[in-house]
Amino acid sequence: MNTISEKSKQYAIRCHTQTNHLYNGLPYHEAHLQPVVDTGIIFLHLIPEPDRDNVLGGLWVHDIIEDCRETWNDVKKETNEEVANLAYALTNEKGKTRSERANSKYYKGIRKTKNATFIKLSDRIANVFFSYQNRNLNKGGMFSKYKSENGKFIYELVKPEWYQLWEQTIRLITPEEEFITYRINIHPYRKMIYHLQDIMNRM
Repeated sequence: MNTISEKSKQYAIRCHTQTNHLYNGLPYHEAHLQPVVDTGIIFLHLIPEPDRDNVLGGLWVHDIIEDCRETWNDVKKETNEEVANLAYALTNEKGKTRSERANSKYYKGIRKTKNATFIKLSDRIANVFFSYQNRNLNKGGMFSKYKSENGKFIYELVKPEWYQLWEQTIRLITPEEEFITYRINIHPYRKMIYHLQDIMNRM
């Protein structure tokens, strides 16, 4: 069956291969995209069934605009509009540093795009596993980075929008740690968030 997820897979493999895009010296689709998809499949029950094929497609192409010089229109042509929106939302902003590229505008785009937070969490979980497994080769580099920024990363995904006045009131009167825990507990992807936190605590 020529599903959107299968089209997205072949498209992603083709683009990342044509640009000779590697992940720690390995083919990008094998070393990164497949683990991200595998992670997403574990938690796919959190996604409504009608959305699952598009989400799987989004998992495959989440880096294609940022890393392969593809555009939103290119992705839409090869897949569909919803998958293109997911790829666009997961594309970093311009910036000289990691924090500038993943700024508040970037996370806002993820939060407001249907199912993009699911893909971002799948991506981060896969990256954390890989970086932990290779921490001795890289002197702890990215794993240490992920661990240090985990609190901010999670808060950016779960924080309320400015127009959610009741949530903003709770934010003002509640200690920060308690408020973040509260936001996680009402989040539809809380199982993924707690899984990520558990990985960080165990490793």
